[in-house]
Amino acid sequence: VQLQASGGGAAQAGGSMRLSCATSKNIFSRARMGWYRQAPGKERELVATISTGGSTNYADSMKGRFTISRDDAKNTVYLQMNMLKPEDTAVYYCIAIFVGDHPAWGKGTQVTVSS
Repeated sequence: VQLQASGGGAAQAGGSMRLSCATSKNIFSRARMGWYRQAPGKERELVATISTGGSTNYADSMKGRFTISRDDAKNTVYLQMNMLKPEDTAVYYCIAIFVGDHPAWGKGTQVTVSS
């Protein structure tokens, strides 16, 4: 299973950034897609997920600032991050969640937000 994440980098506090995660049609059509993140010295935590039907789930701290979406034609899930804060600095991981099977993780992409 291959999940290819992109779009990380550096941003100023208050800025925006969009992450993308592309995968195969076989994976995309049957997986709940999402993003987790892991800051230095902290556990990996949920950011947001989106089902094949488009229903979304967000961690409370991301609601209103982050938006997850999926493009079925491109087999890609996006994470639009607005009003970035220094505490959003982390490695962001794409995940494909399957019913009755282990999830698949992509390689992380670093997001660094400076004040």
